[in-house]
Amino acid sequence: MDIFNALQTAVTGLRAQAFSLDNISGNIANSQTTGYKRIDTSFVDLVADEPVKKQTSGSVGAFSQLTNTIQGNLTATGVSTNMGLNGDGFFVVRTATTDAANQRGFTGGDLYTRRGDFAVDKDGYLVNGAGSYLVGQSLDPATGQATSGGVIQIPNQTLPARATTAISYAANLPSTPSTSGASTLAALPGGDVRVTSGTATGTLTVASADTSTFLGSSVSGGSLTTYSSTGSPVNLQLRWAKVADADTAASTPDTWNLFYASQNGDTSAASTWRNAGTAFTFNGNGQLTSPVGGSLPIPNLTVDGTNLGTVSLNFGAGGLTQYGAANGQVKTDTLQQNGYAAGSLNSLAVTSDGKLTGTYSNGNSLALAQIGIVRFNAPDALKPDSYGNYARTFESGEALTGLNGTTVVGGNVEQSNTDTANEFSKLIITQQAYSANTRVMSTAQQMMSDLINIIR
Repeated sequence: MDIFNALQTAVTGLRAQAFSLDNISGNIANSQTTGYKRIDTSFVDLVADEPVKKQTSGSVGAFSQLTNTIQGNLTATGVSTNMGLNGDGFFVVRTATTDAANQRGFTGGDLYTRRGDFAVDKDGYLVNGAGSYLVGQSLDPATGQATSGGVIQIPNQTLPARATTAISYAANLPSTPSTSGASTLAALPGGDVRVTSGTATGTLTVASADTSTFLGSSVSGGSLTTYSSTGSPVNLQLRWAKVADADTAASTPDTWNLFYASQNGDTSAASTWRNAGTAFTFNGNGQLTSPVGGSLPIPNLTVDGTNLGTVSLNFGAGGLTQYGAANGQVKTDTLQQNGYAAGSLNSLAVTSDGKLTGTYSNGNSLALAQIGIVRFNAPDALKPDSYGNYARTFESGEALTGLNGTTVVGGNVEQSNTDTANEFSKLIITQQAYSANTRVMSTAQQMMSDLINIIR
C-alpha cells in the first residue's frame, strides 16, 4: 500500500466513523421515542484482490444493523387504548391521505410498527402519536363474527338489545328435598301439573289460588333477569318439585319437574307457575337420564305478558345432578343467560390476544375488533420508514399472521430500546477512531511533503 492508498483508506475510515456517529446521534435523539428501535453500525473490511504476500489490510465500509428483535421496556400509561407487544411482531397500520375534496382516505399498502400509543380520534379511528392508523378486523358485537377488514373504526351507535334465547344452567337437586311434592301436586284442583314421563299434555299451569300449596311442595331453583327482543328486562323465577321417588319394583326413577313463574306479583305467593312440560329423571347414582342431549327447549316462554319465544335451557353433560344435600335445597352452580338491553359505549380495553373490547352501559363487554398483528421471519430486514413505521422487503419475507406466543399488553406502550449509557460509550470510541483516522491523514500528508522536498 502506498501513501496515496493510505490517504484513501483513512478517508473511508472517516466516512465509516461519521456514519456510525450519525446512527449514534439518531439513537440518542430517539431515546424517548415510543416504539423506536435503535440502529447499530456494523463495520466491514474491504480488501483488494492481491497475492497473499502482497495482501493489505484494506479499507472499511459501514452498514446499518437493525435491532427490531430487541424488546423495549413496557410502561403503563393509563390510556386503555394504548397497547404494547410483549414478544415478536408488529402492529399493522396505514397512513391517511386526502383527495381533492379534502376527504380522508387511507393508503392501500400496509406498514408495520411497534408504536402502540393508539387513541380514538373524532371519527372513531385508532391513530397513534405518529399519525398511523391501526388496521384489523371489525367484529359484529352481537355475534363476534368478522364483518370487514381494513382501518379499524369504533362504532359509536347504540348497541341493539338482544333477546334471551338460551339459559346456561347447572345445579344439584337434593335426593331428599325439604318438601315432598308428588301427592300435593296431584291434589291441586287446577289440573294435572305433574309430568312423570315423556312430554306432558293438558293443563300445566298452577292457578293463583293454589300457589301457596305449590310453593310448599317445591324448592327454589334460582332466578335471573332475562330480556325481550326490545331489551325489556323480565324476572324469571325457577322452582323444582320432586314428583316421584324411585321404585325399584316398578322400575320407576326419581323424577323432578321444573316450573317457572309466568307472572310475578308483589310477593311470590301471588305468582302463577307453569310446568316446563318435561320430566327430569335420575338414576341411583344421581346422574340425569332424561332428557338427553344436554338441552331442553321451553317453547312460548311468557312472563308478565312478555313473550320471550322459545328459550333453550342448556345444562350440558353433568350439569344437572341429584346428590344428597343436608339442607334439602337446590344448589345452583350456574345460572346465566345470553340476552341484554340496549346500551351505549362507555369504555374500551385491549385483551392479551389482541381483541379490542367495548364496555357498554348495560354491563356487557363485547369484542369490537381484532387488532392486526403480524410477524416476519427476518424482522431486521424490514425497511425503516418515517414515523416509526417499517415496510416489507424481499429479504424480510411475507407478513405472517398470528401472535405465536406474543401477548398484547393494554394500557402500556413500548419504550425505545436505546441504552443511552451504551450510546455514550460508543460515542467515545467513535470519536477516538475518527481522530485516529485524521492522524493517519496528517501523517501521510507529511510523508508526501517530505517526498516532494527531496525533488526540490
